[in-house]
Amino acid sequence: MSHSESWAGPRERAIAVGVEHLGDSELVAIVLGTGRAGLPVSVLAVMLLEEHGGVAGLARAGIGELAQRAGVGTAKGARLVAAVELGRRATFAASLEAAVRLPDRSAVEEWARPRLSILDHEELWLLALDGHHGLRAARRVASGGIHGLHVAARDPLRIALREGASAFVLVHNHPSGDPAPSPEDIVFTKAVERAASVVGTPLLDHVIIARRRGASMLELGLLV
Repeated sequence: MSHSESWAGPRERAIAVGVEHLGDSELVAIVLGTGRAGLPVSVLAVMLLEEHGGVAGLARAGIGELAQRAGVGTAKGARLVAAVELGRRATFAASLEAAVRLPDRSAVEEWARPRLSILDHEELWLLALDGHHGLRAARRVASGGIHGLHVAARDPLRIALREGASAFVLVHNHPSGDPAPSPEDIVFTKAVERAASVVGTPLLDHVIIARRRGASMLELGLLV
C-alpha cells in the first residue's frame, strides 16, 4: 500500500466533512499516517484501539508501549502521544478562557477528570479561586506523586499567593483507581491547611480523582 493510498480514506473524509465527523479509528489512522506491508493503516488503527480498550486506554499509553506494536514504532508512537497531549492542553486552555466557577467538589471533579484521570502518574494541581469561586489560575505543583516528590506545604501556598487567590483547592489523581486519600495525602493536606490559615488564604478542599470515582477531603471530615 502506498503512502497516498494509506491516507486517502480518512484524510479525504476529514477535508470533506470535518474531523468532528470522523470515527476514533479514522482519527488514529490520520495521526499514524501509514501502516506496514500487509497491514493497512486503517486496520492498524482499529487494532490499537481494541488492544488498549478504546480512546481512553490509548491516551494512557506511553511512547515505549506503543512503539512495541508492529507497524507503529517510535516515531508513530511519539506522534500519537503528542496528539493526545495537544488535545489535553487545548482543553485546559479553553477552560481558562471561559468563565469557570468551582463552588463545590462536583465542579472540581468535572474540571479535573478529563485532565487527570487518564494519566498513569500522579500530578498535583492548585486551583486558585477569586472571592466568587471563579477560577483565577490552574497551576501544576508537582508531577510523579506527592510522597515521591517530597512536596512541602509551602510549595502550593507560594503559588496561591503569587496568583492572588482569595482561596484555593488542591486536586490530584490516583492512577490506581482508588480515590481514598493515603496517609501521606492526609499529612500533607493538613500541613497546607495550617499554613494557609496563617496567611489568610484558605484551603477549601483537596479533591482526589480516580478513573471512575473521586473523593473530597472536606467531605471526609479531614479538613476543618
